[in-house]
Amino acid sequence: MRAKELRTRNEEELQTLLAEAENQLFRARLENATHQLDNTSSIDTARREVARIKTVLGERARGIETAIDAQPAEE
Repeated sequence: MRAKELRTRNEEELQTLLAEAENQLFRARLENATHQLDNTSSIDTARREVARIKTVLGERARGIETAIDAQPAEE
């Protein structure tokens, strides 16, 4: 899921998505360790997904407004 799509989600949904992504990453690493993982790029994909979600959550915690979220100022 893209960061733009994640920014439309609420805090609770993001926490749920984060838990699912971390679980997926754990499973991929476990399968890789036991030589059962065929597609090793799934580890990178899951890791990036976790990072994207954490970035959006961090932006909200710090009150950072992205260009996508910002409304144009009226003159």
